Amino acid sequence: MLLQSPYQTYKRYRSLQTHKISAMPIVILMPHSACNCRCVMCDIWKGNQDLKQLSEADVLDLLTTLKNLGTRQVLMSGGEALLNPNFFRFCEILKTENIKISLLSTGLTLKKNAENLVKWVDDIIVSLDGDGATHDLIRNIPGAFHKMTEGIKAIRLLKPSFRITGRTVIHRLNYASWPQIIESAKHIGLDQISFLPADVSSHAFNREVLWSEKRQHEVLPEEKELDELKRVIDYLFTNNKHDFDRRFIAESREKIHNIWSYYAAFYGYNSFPYKKCNAPWVSVVVEADGTVRPCFFHEAMGNINHTSLEKIINSQSAIEFRKNLDMEKNETCKKCVCYLNLSPGTIL
Repeated sequence: MLLQSPYQTYKRYRSLQTHKISAMPIVILMPHSACNCRCVMCDIWKGNQDLKQLSEADVLDLLTTLKNLGTRQVLMSGGEALLNPNFFRFCEILKTENIKISLLSTGLTLKKNAENLVKWVDDIIVSLDGDGATHDLIRNIPGAFHKMTEGIKAIRLLKPSFRITGRTVIHRLNYASWPQIIESAKHIGLDQISFLPADVSSHAFNREVLWSEKRQHEVLPEEKELDELKRVIDYLFTNNKHDFDRRFIAESREKIHNIWSYYAAFYGYNSFPYKKCNAPWVSVVVEADGTVRPCFFHEAMGNINHTSLEKIINSQSAIEFRKNLDMEKNETCKKCVCYLNLSPGTIL
């Protein structure tokens, strides 16, 4: 846990009140644009030939802003961040400011990088899609589940207490296997597992063109499957009560039920679940080509190749964006699947 001074808390409060960023506790970096999986619910891998990646100079330049804004945690996302040959150099640079580093990974190269991961990274979140067969099918990579499992074992051998959690996108191809996903998470030694629905309606994840209705329904549960999805969730509430109570399942029962509500909203049964989110005030996304976004899903604000990160997030247009953002009415926010709500006093 990274301690926080009262002054840092005050600056985070001021950011929320004035819409001018005085503190940015979380920054998401995408060191590498490519991915080593070919997931059915994501288009990142389709741009692998158009490679982009952050450089050491980029991260050194960013460090000034991160220091000024008291950044406490950097999430390395992607693509697959470990594909960047300078990944661990980035970690070394960030550690000079005592910044916590979390890695979001496909898990395919954990074993190869185990020693450096234990040295430089504070925790890892792996993508888990099901048991071995289901995981490999959704990832479109033979042996992906085995490679991830072996990587987790290698890290545990070096440091048994190292925190590794899982994140699962629940969708048409794996919702029926939800109980098996939880058991798989236990089997491979994860400390916790988290769930969210699939994003099918934004430009995120390398979608230059929004998905067609036909493409959406490759991932969305069909309307006739909603009852079965509800039965699966009800089964979890009964069968996995202990996993909810001890927070092995990260979400509350209400948030798990909201996955059903999210999919039901596409068929007009209810509104999209309300999300309390302040991501644009407490975090920022820097993509592999330098593009800066207030979160994964909203439009770009600028590029660090042309302007400093601090100037981008506090430009007049960025301040106006935050000031006028009504999350209850904004279509991007209403359909968001991955949201963040961080109070000023939250210690990371």
